[in-house]
Order: sequence, then C-alpha cells, then structure tokens
Amino acid sequence: MSTASRSDSMRGGGRVTGGRTASRSDSVRDAGRVTGARKTVIENAYIAPVVGAEIASGYVVIAEGRIEALGAGPAPIVPGAEKIDGTGCLVTPGLVNTHHHLYQWASQGLFQDSTLFEWLTGLYRTWARMDADVVYGAAAAGLGWLALTGCTTSSDHHYIFPKGRGDLFEAEVRAASEIGLRFHPCRGSMDRGQRDGGLPPDEVVESRDEILTHTAEVIDKYHDPSFDSMLRVAVAPCSPFSVSEGLMIDSATLARAKGVRLHTHLAETLDEEEHCIEQMGCTPVEYMEKLGWLGEDVWFAHAVHLHDADIRRFAETGSGSAHCPSSNARLGAGIARVSDLVAAGAPVGLGVDGAASSELTSMAGEMRQAMLFQRAVHGPTAFTARQALEIGTLGGARNLGRHHEIGSIEPGKLADLAIWRVDGFRAALEDPVCALVFGPTPPLARLLVGGRTVVENDELRTVATDVVGRAGVAARKRLMRQEPR
Repeated sequence: MSTASRSDSMRGGGRVTGGRTASRSDSVRDAGRVTGARKTVIENAYIAPVVGAEIASGYVVIAEGRIEALGAGPAPIVPGAEKIDGTGCLVTPGLVNTHHHLYQWASQGLFQDSTLFEWLTGLYRTWARMDADVVYGAAAAGLGWLALTGCTTSSDHHYIFPKGRGDLFEAEVRAASEIGLRFHPCRGSMDRGQRDGGLPPDEVVESRDEILTHTAEVIDKYHDPSFDSMLRVAVAPCSPFSVSEGLMIDSATLARAKGVRLHTHLAETLDEEEHCIEQMGCTPVEYMEKLGWLGEDVWFAHAVHLHDADIRRFAETGSGSAHCPSSNARLGAGIARVSDLVAAGAPVGLGVDGAASSELTSMAGEMRQAMLFQRAVHGPTAFTARQALEIGTLGGARNLGRHHEIGSIEPGKLADLAIWRVDGFRAALEDPVCALVFGPTPPLARLLVGGRTVVENDELRTVATDVVGRAGVAARKRLMRQEPR
C-alpha cells in the first residue's frame, strides 16, 4: 500500500481516528487550498473537456490550483513542473455530486425491499441515535468512497439533529476537509412531525426557531463564497411531507438574505404527490412555486414525477434537479425525465443519494445508470455517453452555482480533474468516453482538487484508505449500539 504508512496519519495535518482530529475547526474553510506557485503538466492524454472539442492526445497545464492551458500535441516545457504521464488515460473534469446523506453510510443494507415512505419510517428512529462521532466516521467513509470514484466536489443534505449528540454539522465539515474534497453541506431540517400531519416521528423534528438560528450560525461560520472555496453552505429543509409551509418560506428568506443556495427533496414518489394534493391542494412543483421556491438559486433532489408544465417551469426559472438513478431504482420510485429536462434547457446534475438507499454507489456509476435508464424508456438515442458526462460534471456545477469555476476543462477554471486509466482491457474500446460511461468504473490514475492530489493509483493520498474504510464500519457499530434519548 502506497498511502500514509501509519494508519492514523494524514498529510494535511488532521487524522481519521473515529471522531477526533488534530486539525482546528476554524481552519476548515482554507483546507485543501493551493497556496504555492507549483505547476503541474498532464501530457499524452485523451482530454474530454465537456466544453469545446475533445483532444485525442494533448496536455493540461496547471498553475496555482487553476487550469492555465490545454491543447493538442506535445506539452510545452514548464521548468520545475511536476509531470503526469497520461498515456492510456482519459482526463475529464472531476465529478460533482449534488445530493447525498453522508450519515447514512452507517445504516446501509436495511429495509432492502421497502418503498420510500416504508424505508423512512423504518429508519427515522435509528438515525435519531446518531452523534457527532457517527457522523464523522460515516462522512469520512462516504467522501473517501466518492473520491475513489472520481468525485472532486460533493454536497450533503443533513436534516436530523438529535439534541445532546454533539456538533454534527462540524463533524462532517471536518471529515471533508481531511479527505480534501470541495464540500457543500446543506443544513437540512424537519419541523413537521406526525402530530402535525408529517411523516417523521415527533422526536426527530426541531422547532422553527431552533432551525433558523442554527442555520444562520453555520452559514456565518463556514460559508466561503470565494472563487476557489473548499466550503459553501446551503439551506435545505427536508421535504414537503416533513417541513411546514412557514419553515419553507422562512428558509428561502434566510438563504437569499445570506446569499446562499436552496435545496430540498421534491417529487420523488407518487405517494408524495398524493400527499401534497391532499394536504396542500396542489402538486409538489406547484407548491414550491407558491412558496417562492423556484429560481436559479434552487436545486431539487430527485424530481422523478414531473408533469410537462413542471419541466417548462424548471427551464424558465433555471431551477435545477439532482438525478439519483440508483436510489430511485432501489426504492422503486421511478425514472426521472432527465432527457426531457436536458432538452428543455433545465439544469440537471447527478447525485448518489444517501448510502442507505444507494449502497456503495459510485459517482461514475451514476453516469452509466442515468444513460441506461433514459435509453430503457425512450430508446438508444435518448441519452448519450457525453450527455451523461456533462450532467455528472458541468450540470452538477450549475446546480451548485459553480459552473464558472468547475465542471469543465477550460483555462482559468479550478484544476479539479479526474485522470482515468482506459488502457489494458478498456483499450479495446476506441472511444475513451464510451469506456468511462458504458462500462464499469475505470481505475483512477489521479484525482486532483485544485491541482492537489487526492487519489493516486486508486488509493487516497490525503488520508489512509484502509483507515477511512474502518471509520465507516466503526460508525455503523456505534450507531447500532447507541441508546435512544
């Protein structure tokens, strides 16, 4: 193994140790930033920039964490630069995960044959036992897994905050800073329990004042709007069936006053539509529009059951969606109308969703699933490999409001890049993008975040891979033996 020799070591200063770290919480905004003038040159690679023509054999020059140049043919001579030989490799933008529930790494494999509502009601009380150590270990494992499958930026939607269990939000932020991915934690919330007609049990919901106060606090503490930010916060009440109308409106007001984005689950199942029609008198998307929740600063998880009018409104307002094909299939929720959304011009990104409904799902694998599901419904021309790559990169960046910074390989953008090995058996496929999307996930030669190596030869370089895996196992064991409060 070529990662750190001591199982608890991390080159960046923190340590994955099951819940404690040597890094200070006040440094997480700057973790992973490239501060020196070091340059890197990737050469002899097939480059799929997403924007612009693909390059069959070319180079990318990186300086101070940004893409300085790319082109065809031999790389320029750059004195003192690190050279990465991309022979037999495909270079793409790093993948962008726009919907996750990292804490769920600790509850995988349960309620395997349940619908969404059955699965939720079965797991709410288990999740109510989590503490900061569980969240830390689960987040470290979940983010490490994402990095190993080509992801350079991930959001997370955390919406359960049991009282007296430590600082859960800080725990996942800390884990992300140690793994080295750009992170968009979403302060989720639920204030509508069963006594108010909601789905979750009353003991897992919070009061509106508690939610809004803490949400404002974490935005002020962690949100970094700068171009090369490693950490941005979003406001994310959970769903129409677990959040009051008042909290939805107040959350949008708070987010817009603070200049951050909005996120929630929407239109995931037919049960949800029936719930909205019965209790709100309108469909889920109509309800969102009524509350002022459509706009370029909003992206929705799932959006499986959309009407034609909904797709038009998403396109007209610039409202985004996070497509989670494996989770939607696992729960029998359906197949989102991704090809229709893309054709209409609405922003669409990919998400792996929580590991408890999408066990060990890879970011690269979700590109394949998205493409195949659209073809299964609409035929083989419905969605191409390159469209799948685009929603997995630039589409996700649009959801997070970062399409001017990440999501494509262009001079001036951040050097968040995945270098995939498409030689060996995969060399029988003449098209490297086909090799990436149509087949199983290729090995990662390198994953760069702001020019910094996070993965090399399928091993994490910021932390020890085996330790991150054990942290996820420890989180599950701790969650399952915790006593409810």
